[in-house]
Amino acid sequence: MNDQQKQFILAFLAYAAQRELPIEKLCSLSGLSLESLSAGRPPVPGPKQLNDLWLNACHLSSDPLFGMHFGESLQLAALGIVGEIVKSSTTVGQAVEHAVALVPLITDLFVMEVETDKKILTLGIVPNERKRAESPFAFQQMIHFFMVFAIHELDGLILARIKPESVTLPHEPAHSAELERVLRYRPVHSQDTYAITFDNKYLDLPILTANYELQRSLLEKIASDTVSGERKGMFQKKVQDYLMKNAYLGIVSLEEMASNFNVSPRSLQRKLKEEDVTYQELADEVRKSLALHYLSSGSYYVKEVSYMLGYNELSAFSRAFKRWTGKAPGEWKGAVQ
Repeated sequence: MNDQQKQFILAFLAYAAQRELPIEKLCSLSGLSLESLSAGRPPVPGPKQLNDLWLNACHLSSDPLFGMHFGESLQLAALGIVGEIVKSSTTVGQAVEHAVALVPLITDLFVMEVETDKKILTLGIVPNERKRAESPFAFQQMIHFFMVFAIHELDGLILARIKPESVTLPHEPAHSAELERVLRYRPVHSQDTYAITFDNKYLDLPILTANYELQRSLLEKIASDTVSGERKGMFQKKVQDYLMKNAYLGIVSLEEMASNFNVSPRSLQRKLKEEDVTYQELADEVRKSLALHYLSSGSYYVKEVSYMLGYNELSAFSRAFKRWTGKAPGEWKGAVQ
């Protein structure tokens, strides 16, 4: 098993733990050794183990779209290949081509191909039929994972919310509303075709390599001191961590957060209320913590920080910052430098 496959298995289990799945049971049911995984010696999963891992994760979470939600939550850095892509790419088009070339390092269930014309960029998926026959359930979940992953990482390359031009699947999609939310397009049925298309206007845009440095600094911040440390509830801690880990793409909405935990927005709000906090309060705490973090680094203008935190107007960010600190962002930035 190569390093990227190890990273993928460990990231998979970390996400399962975040979803409150019993990891020891998940590994046992799938024929994997949790002891070996914990010791940093992940075993090489065979086709049946790989298929069972996905099947049991979906069953234990009661989430048939587990792979899609995993793709929505995971960052490219977690797979250990971001450096290979960023250091060899200057534009989005180059980054996509290099990322597609690295897919075989993660899975042998299929390959991805890139096609472009004057108007669209198409990411197509070509199944390895023998491998698909050996692990049919894993194949379907991995397809969902990579399709969603591609959309969200394109967001990260240019700090914009990208909407596909089309999404095609070779089967009539179940759970169509959730598929449409995560894929940002209602999938259409076309026999033997797995594809997702984007406007090719993005191809020549320069990638924001600094955005991944930002993400790395956020992950380091989480490891040392998550937000204020004042919140004690286990569920709100998981929500805060997720908000922080995905903050390089903006603040996650209540609906997106609820889907990640496979609950309704109302259920998520109720679980937080039991710990005497609201989602808006947690999001506000994260915004405050990140605003102070970004401004104290000296690497960003106030307007950039406002944009990264999801404020449409600089004036709205300035009012919020003054509520948090008693000072305008420019005054506070000047005082700490």
